[in-house]
Amino acid sequence: MPLLFIGIDPNTGDHESPTIWVDQEKQELVLQGWKPDSALEAECAAFELPGHAKGIPESEAVVRIPARMVPMIREACDAVERANGVQ
Repeated sequence: MPLLFIGIDPNTGDHESPTIWVDQEKQELVLQGWKPDSALEAECAAFELPGHAKGIPESEAVVRIPARMVPMIREACDAVERANGVQ
């Protein structure tokens, strides 16, 4: 998987490191973040609307990313769009 490193939480310490990459082959954002507490995960799992059933599929996960990383998320989105020819 050819990952393009975008950035790491600027406030990261020795033990935590929310990180953002782009999978250039699959054209996907890859996020490493904090696991939610049980209350947040339950709230996400209870969310339902057309096309989004209750629950979290086994193949998916809820992660938390600090808002200070929004510029990196934008950069990752731009990288994916450039690779797809979107200007």
